[in-house]
Amino acid sequence: MRLCIIPARGGSKRIPRKNIKEFCGKPMIAYSIEAALKSGLFDKIVVSTDDEEIARIARSYGAEVPFMRPPELSDDHTATIPVIAHAITASVEDVSEVEAVCCIYATAPFVQAHYIQEAYAKLLTCKAEYCFSATSFPFPIQRAIKLTKDDRVEMFSPENFAVRSQDLEEAYHDAGQFYWGLPQAWLEGKIIFAPHSTAVLLPRHLVQDIDTMEDWMRAEFMLKALALS
Repeated sequence: MRLCIIPARGGSKRIPRKNIKEFCGKPMIAYSIEAALKSGLFDKIVVSTDDEEIARIARSYGAEVPFMRPPELSDDHTATIPVIAHAITASVEDVSEVEAVCCIYATAPFVQAHYIQEAYAKLLTCKAEYCFSATSFPFPIQRAIKLTKDDRVEMFSPENFAVRSQDLEEAYHDAGQFYWGLPQAWLEGKIIFAPHSTAVLLPRHLVQDIDTMEDWMRAEFMLKALALS
């Protein structure tokens, strides 16, 4: 069995009701559910939520909501891994039957089914415990600067001041879209960004954090320009 879990709690603070707010014509969570369905990989697509309205909308787009997430896993400080671990045990009677579990965030309108498929294949071929979406930084992180308390500039790595950009090692960051994992990795609470993980690289134009209304507007412009909606 392959299981998709979409965490979607109701208490978003920076953008209220973000998971189901209309984004380019449909609720934000719909993009994640539709990509999961289109991938054709999953025996179950489960939304983990504490919110009845989110549950209703998730069901209308084809997901299951077989349980409501408990309050102790629904506050601002709850990490993703415990939520996924709870959803696994709450969704299946026998965990030993679960081959792999993919967490897809509810606020990932750029998520594409073929990258979900690619990541699943890589999870198996690399014999990794996790495989997640990542993308490259647009600027060398070794040349990053900070402002001091006196409003002066310092480099984080001043030894790289004279090094050419093309000679610096490329760096990547989490794309915040999806995370494949073996069930035991989730249940044991293993961290994702570690040597037992691998990554599928996405083009930067398909990656956008959506934490503020400015992010939201930018993301809508991007989606319309890409004609993905």
